[in-house]
Amino acid sequence: MKKKLLTTMAILTIGSFISCSSNDDGAIIPTDDGGQGTDTVLSGQITEDKTLTNDLIWEIEGRVTVIAGVTLTIEAGTIIKAYAGSGANASTLIIARDAKVMANGTSNNPIIFTSTADNIQLGQTVGGNLTENDRGLWGGLIVLGNANISVEGNATETQIEGIPASDTNGLYGGNNNSDNSGKINFISIRHGGAEIGEGNEINGLTLGAVGSGTTISNVEVVANVDDGIEFFGGAVNISNALVWAQGDDGLDIDQAYSGTISNSVVILGDISDHAMEIDGPEGALEGNFNLNGITLIGNQNTENGEYADYRSNAMGISNNVYAIGFKDSSDVELDNNGVATNYNNGKLQFGIWQIVLPLGITNVQDIFVNKAENVTVSGFGGDAQAVSEGGTVGANLSDFEWTYTNAKGAI
Repeated sequence: MKKKLLTTMAILTIGSFISCSSNDDGAIIPTDDGGQGTDTVLSGQITEDKTLTNDLIWEIEGRVTVIAGVTLTIEAGTIIKAYAGSGANASTLIIARDAKVMANGTSNNPIIFTSTADNIQLGQTVGGNLTENDRGLWGGLIVLGNANISVEGNATETQIEGIPASDTNGLYGGNNNSDNSGKINFISIRHGGAEIGEGNEINGLTLGAVGSGTTISNVEVVANVDDGIEFFGGAVNISNALVWAQGDDGLDIDQAYSGTISNSVVILGDISDHAMEIDGPEGALEGNFNLNGITLIGNQNTENGEYADYRSNAMGISNNVYAIGFKDSSDVELDNNGVATNYNNGKLQFGIWQIVLPLGITNVQDIFVNKAENVTVSGFGGDAQAVSEGGTVGANLSDFEWTYTNAKGAI
């Protein structure tokens, strides 16, 4: 314990002599702050409004919660590093219900969440020692709100996965779909997904009952053990999202999420599972997601590597989807009777999908598979098109030039 404390103190001493200014193109460069000294370690609860400035590297130690009524502001270009830990000690930033995060980065100066093991320094956007295969080095970012959820028993609130039930700041849900949890723009979340229990890891970005009053765009999640971005109910819209090399699913929808995900990309890594995993309501409340303008990029090395799995009672529409690089065994799947029934009843719809066919696949409709035991469907994949590389739908990849993923040549 003493050794760790001394290490932390050394980091603070070094950090207190560093500040930043901007050059002509807006890029942040380190300067000297005169050695005023600032405590850069965040721990426990943030109980009053706080600003994380871009002149220091901030650190997260353990579960850090912005409590109700408090706003956490993060300046463009800020680097936040989290300590390793697992279980209840996993380093995680939680924006509780009725709190706000104002994280407004820019394309030149994104806000970066990463691990203390990352050697990235002030003025940089990419370190040199970690790769997309370095996962689970800290927890992740969790934002919780008061929007609708659909859970078993029709409760209006429940505890988010990854947070002990004893911590009531982990509750999410309510009846306000226009709830506002703040703004998130141009942020990169890297190397997270620490285990909190056997087989249970934290997502890169968890959105629990986040309302449509919240603004989320230009978000990157790289090298997370579990899902890249997971939506638990809510109605928040998200655009220009990118997930690369997650251990499980890229985009994961649950509990009657009813927002729009647009102009977004999932790039599978060597151990990724589904690019998208889509679930529906768990209770009586129904919802309708809208996926529009999505690019899915496969990986020949991953054991699984599916396009998408539509499960339970998934309801919504998936349109303008472009996919390339998947294996001949990969599919778009209706997983069970409930989702197949929703498809037949028009509650689950598929618009245009353009797919660059893997070797060995000659008919694009063969990629669309109904695995329901007792419900047959017709026309599934009927609007899908086999295309050459490029296509005319999907995300605009030029919108992701600011990302770590682009810097590493994965786009």
